Amino acid sequence: MIKRRTSNCSTDVKVSFVVDNSDPRLPASVVGDFNGWVSGADPLVKRNNGTASAVVALRKGHAYRFRYRSIDGGWFNDDEADGYEPNVHGSTDCVVVV
Repeated sequence: MIKRRTSNCSTDVKVSFVVDNSDPRLPASVVGDFNGWVSGADPLVKRNNGTASAVVALRKGHAYRFRYRSIDGGWFNDDEADGYEPNVHGSTDCVVVV
């Protein structure tokens, strides 16, 4: 799930990348264009509401590719992304538009 919070006085949107806390692929991090695809840069943190999430500030008016990367090196996608695009590795990246 992806949640967005905008502010009238900012050119950024705070985007929350959210997965169910019981997902067997956790722990994981969200990686993408916005953090150089670096695993661990934006880890999903377990919350009291049964989810795990990471919040990233992204510039309004842009589309960003991303995926989730588990600690064991596996990749997985968000079922509620704004779109999907093939990548050079033969799999599919998620797209979020802000």
